[in-house]
Amino acid sequence: MKNLDKILSNYKNLPMDEFYKHVLYNKKYGYYFKKNPIGKKGDFVTSPGITFLFSEIIAIWIISLWESLNKPKNFNVIELGPGTGQMSKAMIYVFKKFPKFYESLNIFLYEKSLLLKSIQKKNVNDKKVKWVSNFKLINNGPVIFFGNEFFDSIPIKQFEKNNNKLFERRVEINNLSNYKISLKKITKKNQIQIKKYKTLRNANFIEFPKLGFEELSEVINKIKNLSGGIMLIDYGYIKQKNISTIQSVKSHKKNNLFENIGEADITSLVNFKLLAEHFTKNKLKVEKTVTQSFFLKRMGLIERAEIISKNMSFKDKSDLYFRIKRLLDQNLMGELFKVIFAGNIKKKKILGFS
Repeated sequence: MKNLDKILSNYKNLPMDEFYKHVLYNKKYGYYFKKNPIGKKGDFVTSPGITFLFSEIIAIWIISLWESLNKPKNFNVIELGPGTGQMSKAMIYVFKKFPKFYESLNIFLYEKSLLLKSIQKKNVNDKKVKWVSNFKLINNGPVIFFGNEFFDSIPIKQFEKNNNKLFERRVEINNLSNYKISLKKITKKNQIQIKKYKTLRNANFIEFPKLGFEELSEVINKIKNLSGGIMLIDYGYIKQKNISTIQSVKSHKKNNLFENIGEADITSLVNFKLLAEHFTKNKLKVEKTVTQSFFLKRMGLIERAEIISKNMSFKDKSDLYFRIKRLLDQNLMGELFKVIFAGNIKKKKILGFS
């Protein structure tokens, strides 16, 4: 029996979110704490790894927000779950081309995994960057939080309706590394929490990001106190799914949830309608959720590609447009990935969302 299996077998029975919180975030044996999951040699690839243009576009978007806030002399940018640091590295390269902006800038990388933090520190070498495990250091100037494939990696609760009664999905564990789904009547506390959201009414199957909302509480407080906003880019849906969206991936292929425990990634689709409702409940203004394709096109990705590809060889140009297709195509990442922005910026229109 593997070490993580031994730890899990002590619990016998866990809610779904607690189960995969252990699998992903156990500080000794958890998936994110013992391996680099990103890249060809890992289990999945993210947009910054597909083309540097993705990070460049996000950097330009952040600079545009700074301008809309009247170019404050102290400006905080916080990347949530920076992965290998590849995105921050590319963005800093762009930021340095705008000296006044760069002068005002403080960059914070929010990371829990010591392993990923060590990888980030090798990739990101800049005096403006600090690594944080909370946001207490940020006390002056507007804040812009952003996360690419951040929210989908936070474990979710699952509930299903049976004879008009809600039951919580749990994982039964025995000491033979045998895992199976079981149902237990929902607690009053969870029921009260779920009833607060109109989005979840009449749903027969509910995925609820309790841990995700807890994670966002400090973010929301910082935005309220200092002004600014948060942008999240993730794969997800707007129309209620009514099915389990939890999935496991290993070596870029689908994996059975209860196999390769601690060796495979576990994620779920983000319910963007629920996320928007949560931000609204917390008195933030929410832009209309758009697809990744819509956002990147509005931000001029195609025009930028045309400019830089003029002097490229046919081979390099073909490679660039193949990569861009992955980001924009409706059958690939373009439609499946969504972009949401919530904040308290007075500007009527936020670039990229209209």
